[in-house]
Amino acid sequence: MIEQFDFIVIGSGLGGLLCSLKLARQGRKVALITKRGIAEGATAQAQGGIAAVTTPDDSIEDHVRDTLNAGAGLCHEETVRTVVEEAPSMIRELVELGAKFTSSKNASDETEAYDLGLEGGHSHRRILHSRDSTGREIQRALLENVHREKNISVFEHQVAIDLITGPKLGLSEEDGCLGVYVLDRLSGKIRTFMASGTILATGGAGKIYLYTTNPDVASGDGLAMAYRAGARLGNLEFVQFHPTCLYHPQAKSFLISEAMRGEGGILKTADGAPFMHKYHPQKELAPRDVVAQAIDQELKKRGEDCVYLDMTHRGEAFLKSRFPAIYERCLQFGIDIARTPIPVVPAAHYFCGGVLTNEWGETSVPRLYAVGEVAYTGLHGANRLASNSLLECAVFAHRAVQRALEGLTPLPRTSVPDWDSGNAKGSDEQVVISQNWDEVRRLMWNYVGIVRSNKRLFRALRRIRLLQQEIQEYYWNFQVTSDLLELRNIALVAELVIRCALARKESRGLHFNIDYPLENTVFQKDTVIQGPHAPEVMEPIFQDLPKPKSEVIPRP
Repeated sequence: MIEQFDFIVIGSGLGGLLCSLKLARQGRKVALITKRGIAEGATAQAQGGIAAVTTPDDSIEDHVRDTLNAGAGLCHEETVRTVVEEAPSMIRELVELGAKFTSSKNASDETEAYDLGLEGGHSHRRILHSRDSTGREIQRALLENVHREKNISVFEHQVAIDLITGPKLGLSEEDGCLGVYVLDRLSGKIRTFMASGTILATGGAGKIYLYTTNPDVASGDGLAMAYRAGARLGNLEFVQFHPTCLYHPQAKSFLISEAMRGEGGILKTADGAPFMHKYHPQKELAPRDVVAQAIDQELKKRGEDCVYLDMTHRGEAFLKSRFPAIYERCLQFGIDIARTPIPVVPAAHYFCGGVLTNEWGETSVPRLYAVGEVAYTGLHGANRLASNSLLECAVFAHRAVQRALEGLTPLPRTSVPDWDSGNAKGSDEQVVISQNWDEVRRLMWNYVGIVRSNKRLFRALRRIRLLQQEIQEYYWNFQVTSDLLELRNIALVAELVIRCALARKESRGLHFNIDYPLENTVFQKDTVIQGPHAPEVMEPIFQDLPKPKSEVIPRP
């Protein structure tokens, strides 16, 4: 049985919820598909905030400049300007939808104003936040609106398997994406969803690494499905490692916000010595790639397991008020951050690359759009400026919906086959999945982490291709499960990251290769890799950056 809608939205973070809401309010029938509960995802874990120019002492030009500087020469300036210019209106829209950002009273005239945070790479305080749970607050507001919309049908615990495209049905490439096959995790049945437009809002792929700040759902499903559907992906070598993840044996993927360094946090080694002054003039407020590489170097040099973020000088009252969630969470692990420095390590955090889109969220596959971390819009370049990610989600949700509604056309008349399981049977060897899952994540952490080398990358590529052979054999012999689908996706995304990293023979932004330690202007281009329609492997190519509207602002 085919379930037909006007639009399919895959993913229920900020991008997916806002797209669904905007489409529904235009009278469109929307299927919102999420592989766990609707509230599970990376948006709820976003602590720091959302960047926007909201005060007279700040400016659009300064926000643009900060973003370009962080992106190490690979940002698309036209996209950066679009996002930064549209940021204030998106903040107003989120507030109108019910999101509440922390404010404070002006001591001189008792007027209310946003309490703006400062984070690494920003030249002004421009981070709107809801204490240290900004993503959760925005998600709360959006969910309340989504649950009131009759035009949105929410399908929880549904795992997208593969996109249904024209070529797979004997049609032309111009017919594009027509729908998606989905595994119902509760019943084990495969469902077929069809729509005139499909929006990927599936988030990132932090789970390809052993240590990550990401939730368990971040297994690169959208990236893998888009690649298999023939879409173009870009800059997958640029994986941002957050410098400060809580280091504790019982703490799973708990992020210590960038905002803590913005409020005076000092990074120290185990003997209490600060070290960031040795790596960057902005010290703890340096861009994330610099801070992560500095911590990595200190740990390797000293042979220690973690460094420490010291907030004790800010006092208990301030920390409880500004960072209540972090304070309480650390206290659960016996760490009173008002009296004891926080043990931290870098962890895989954010994919700056993704499915290539234009300024309207359109991918290279007709009828397929991508929004949020799954997409590469050109905003982040080689490194993401802190708190630009929630902003990108909101702006591109708005723009993708505009374009999708303008280009809405009926589906071509064709028969869509039910999912064919062939002779697949239930698995009696789940250990194969757990073994390969662990191996993929360990080899990515050890060989394709913060610091890379040609030798490590080639080792990783050889091993990942052997693992993929085992996974493909298993995939076709046994009935699909959620674990198997995620394993298949992380292995593919891992291979794509490795191939893109091998193609970039320089060090830039988040990609540091000890065999090519310097930037090379020859590689001041996007790395592009396209999903094959045939078994042959396409190697990455380099694509010139689009010409900006005006001259690029020089890096200082």
